[in-house]
Amino acid sequence: MMDRTAASFPDEEKMIMLADLFKNFGDTTRVRILYALYENEICVNDLANDLGMTQSAISHQLRILKQNRLIKGRRDGKLILYSLADEHVRTLLSVGMEHVLE
Repeated sequence: MMDRTAASFPDEEKMIMLADLFKNFGDTTRVRILYALYENEICVNDLANDLGMTQSAISHQLRILKQNRLIKGRRDGKLILYSLADEHVRTLLSVGMEHVLE
């Protein structure tokens, strides 16, 4: 067993950031959105249709996910296409699902 003291832990700000990151995975709607974006870029309208929700509700959740750096948006003409922010997010989702399926 590793002998760790509180002094070797990340600072309080980093611990808060980590807890906030995982809070995003505590909301089923956000997890559904993240999974919808797992392989594809998708616009708000298509997300709303795919998830059976209003555009307003999806936009609200996208704002939260973007603020927490879990997704990113890219303008394509009049549309904004959303995707996962990076491979770390994809890894969190896949490892989390592996754990659930064990």
